This record gives sequence, C-alpha cells and structure tokens, in this order.
Amino acid sequence: MNGLVNRAIQNFLRDGWGAAAWSDAARAAGVPEAGFEPLMDYDPAITGRLVAAAAARLDRDGACLLEDLGTWLVSHPSCAGVRRLLRFGGPDFREFLHSLDDLPARARLALPELALPPLRLEGGAEGDFRLHVGAGFPGGGAVARGLLRAMADDYGALAVIEGGEEAADGSAILSIRLLDPGFAEGRAFALGRAG
Repeated sequence: MNGLVNRAIQNFLRDGWGAAAWSDAARAAGVPEAGFEPLMDYDPAITGRLVAAAAARLDRDGACLLEDLGTWLVSHPSCAGVRRLLRFGGPDFREFLHSLDDLPARARLALPELALPPLRLEGGAEGDFRLHVGAGFPGGGAVARGLLRAMADDYGALAVIEGGEEAADGSAILSIRLLDPGFAEGRAFALGRAG
C-alpha cells in the first residue's frame, strides 16, 4: 500500500490521540515507530494490521476510525493541501459531487505516487446520488464517507451520507441525499493564494 496512506494514518493517530497511541498501534501492528516513507510502496496487509491495531488501542470500530480519518483529511490544518485539491472540484457541493469521477486523475497530477480507487457518481435527480467507490483500498468506503461529510460541511451543504456493506476488496456504494446545498455558510476558500 502506498506510503502516503500509511503516513496519513500515522499522522491522524498522532494528531488525534498523541504519540503514545501511535507508538502502541505501531508496535502492535509490527511496523517501525519511526513511521512510513510517503513515497514508498508497502504491502496492503500492513495497512490492515495498522488500522486493526489502532482500533483496538482506541477501543473503536475500525470503520468508524477510518471515517474519522476521512474527516481529518479535510478539516485538519495539516491537511490543507487535500482540502484545496478537493475544493477545486467546484463552487458548491453539487458541483463537487459531479467532479468526483475525475478526482483520482486530479490527485495523480499532484501526487503521481497516489493511486486512489476509481469513483463513479450516479443520479442527482431530486438530490439523490450514489457514489461507487472502486476496489483498491480496504476501508476506502468508510474514508470516503467521512471525507464527503466533511466536504458537505465545508461547502455549507446539508447532506445525509450513508454507506452499505463494503466488499473485501474495498469497493463500496455510498448514498448521498443533498437536502439543502446552501444550508449554512461554508468555510472560506479562494482559488488563488493570499499574497
């Protein structure tokens, strides 16, 4: 599994629960406490062991932990680049949803080493969407659920995002109900950097 994913989990644990939580999870998973090199490839089993060890250490369900990881990727100040990449998807949450099919290719432009699972959006009539998250990252559906919920908040949209069972290969189908695209004021975002 790509080192960027493992490094994100490492930083998420440190930011949320401290260095001791990371060290305990790393030891239990059999990975170096020094962490991961972002540009190296790692066996996907390492990621699975790490998520399981972190969930056990924190007494949390693994899927809930991964959903929180998705939220962290959008909302934590250290992940501003991820939020920025996602916000390039459009000026509102509906446009953002319609841009998700292109997200893996956009991400590769910024980080060629990152291989996101394919995404395919269906629907949109009456605000009902289905997002197909392709195979490639076990837990990807849970991460996508957290990411989408955080992006709805970021845009100020009121949306209900749910996911069914995830397949062993990581593929999942999420349902998205966009109730009010202008429910609240979203977080400020500008295409150009303030100078």
